Amino acid sequence: VQLQASGGGVVQPGGSLRLSCVASRSGIGINYMGWHREAPGKQRELVARISSRGFTDYVDSIKGRFTISRDNQKHTVHLQMSNLQVEDTAVYVCFSQEGDQYYWGRGTLVTVSS
Repeated sequence: VQLQASGGGVVQPGGSLRLSCVASRSGIGINYMGWHREAPGKQRELVARISSRGFTDYVDSIKGRFTISRDNQKHTVHLQMSNLQVEDTAVYVCFSQEGDQYYWGRGTLVTVSS
């Protein structure tokens, strides 16, 4: 599976961005799509994921601010990010998970700065 992400950029604190990721094919079986992020000096963390059935998981630090959604017909996952904070600055990496198999896209940089 190849993944193509888009939507990163520079935004002021309190602003919004929408990330999108398109997969080259639909997932097999019950699968997940989502986003990890890598911030300078920090470990990679799972930000959000959504299953092929629509179940979602979020890291606590973004709950209520970020919303993940998915279009199975278009093999696409979106991450709507609102009320962005400086600590959200990171490279966001899209992934697709089928069982134990992960596929990764190239990261897209999100910079939150005044």
